[in-house]
Amino acid sequence: MAKITFILHNGTEQAVNGTPGMSVMETAIKNMVPGIDADCGGACACATCHVYVEPEWTEKTGARSSMEEDMLDFAFDVRPESRLSCQIKVTDAIDGLRVKVPEKQF
Repeated sequence: MAKITFILHNGTEQAVNGTPGMSVMETAIKNMVPGIDADCGGACACATCHVYVEPEWTEKTGARSSMEEDMLDFAFDVRPESRLSCQIKVTDAIDGLRVKVPEKQF
């Protein structure tokens, strides 16, 4: 299990346990994290699971793919630390991951 903390736009934190092999988005949906809509179900075909990865986790969560970059064009308030949570796999290496949920999703 990997502990993942979602920081909501109002500062509230929700810590959940993720199962290795699942995505961070699937973990959020399973634990009813507000603000993660995941309209496409994890197919990297929308941007409604957009999160901000804290800088110290960038290397462990990996780089964005070109498809993810394209989908982020549809996200609200994209930043250098923006990622689609459906594209981040839960592994033991991300135990302790902290991500921020944007104020709104498109």
